[in-house]
Amino acid sequence: MTERGADAETDGGAGTRRVARVVLLDPDDRILLMHGYEPDDPADTWWFTPGGGLEGEETREQAALRELAEETGITDVELGPVLWKRYCSFPFDGRRWDQDEWYYLARTRGTGPVPGPQALTELETRSLAGLRWWTSAELSAARETVYPTRLAELLHRLLDEGPPSAPVVLAPEIV
Repeated sequence: MTERGADAETDGGAGTRRVARVVLLDPDDRILLMHGYEPDDPADTWWFTPGGGLEGEETREQAALRELAEETGITDVELGPVLWKRYCSFPFDGRRWDQDEWYYLARTRGTGPVPGPQALTELETRSLAGLRWWTSAELSAARETVYPTRLAELLHRLLDEGPPSAPVVLAPEIV
């Protein structure tokens, strides 16, 4: 998971965690976001894309698909190109997380309810409140915290212009 929630092992906490995230769009161009919160402060909430840290020798593509299946139950997807890359650092569950995140475009043909989490870690179970499809307009009007903080603008551009020819490097986000 981890936008500000954690799942996979890190390299001992000494380095930057490699993360694959999924910008999952349905046939109506809605984006699926997860609702997370600080385990010790459920009032501290935010929305973020599915995804998480790489495990073992898996590629980022493999991690993106695995994390999507574990966190949402959605497996019928077409994984597209890397849209964006960013470095982020944030406090969560009593420690600081430093992450190198790659955001993959993915499409699903499903439009119904999200099946739901299939294999959450203990920390994810303590910090995940649910999932929701958002239209671009809803995301633009949201008053809640969303990561990356420019997601509404990025989604609008993606829907208007299509995927970039090469991944866009976003400004680092330090919380």
